[in-house]
Amino acid sequence: MGSDVKTSWRAQQAAATRERIAETARALFASSGYATTSIDRIAQEAGVAVRTVYAAYGSKREILSEICEAWLTRADARGRAAEVLERPDETSRLRGAVEWLVDLYTADFDVVLILETAADESPETQELLRAKLAGRDRIMNGFMRSLRPALRVPLPEAQAVYRALAAPGVYRELVLRAGWDRTRLIDWIEETLRRSVL
Repeated sequence: MGSDVKTSWRAQQAAATRERIAETARALFASSGYATTSIDRIAQEAGVAVRTVYAAYGSKREILSEICEAWLTRADARGRAAEVLERPDETSRLRGAVEWLVDLYTADFDVVLILETAADESPETQELLRAKLAGRDRIMNGFMRSLRPALRVPLPEAQAVYRALAAPGVYRELVLRAGWDRTRLIDWIEETLRRSVL
């Protein structure tokens, strides 16, 4: 086996191990909570040595960041946001902003809940969570900014209303508990947002 082939195989194995660790951690964070899930438990459930987890990620916080980035990639959050902002009129951009939100949550709502409840005493973890939330808010605020010519309320109020409708509890109550499907939720948020800000 040539050295290039060995290097490629090792890289594939390392990537597969990283993915297994992240998926195991995601399941544990969702079922047991972020703060109470230890690196030791992640390693045990993933079937790897503790040192392998540290070699792959360095910290539990970095695993959380990887889980979040994988979620955003699966949902194509950034690409979808750009597509919404390119729509030609305020009505279609409003609809697109709501579809973006609902589809983001539908892609992996367990990750939303992990981020909502993730907490430990580490300032670095708190900073990571603030950064992830700030990134989401930048996109959402941009959607409302694109509607500015049609707004009947000040822009900060429109942004606040949209963020309120994006609270994970709204999705939890209406989809997970009340059984609403995607279309019904989108229609309701769109109509509520339209009546509130346009």
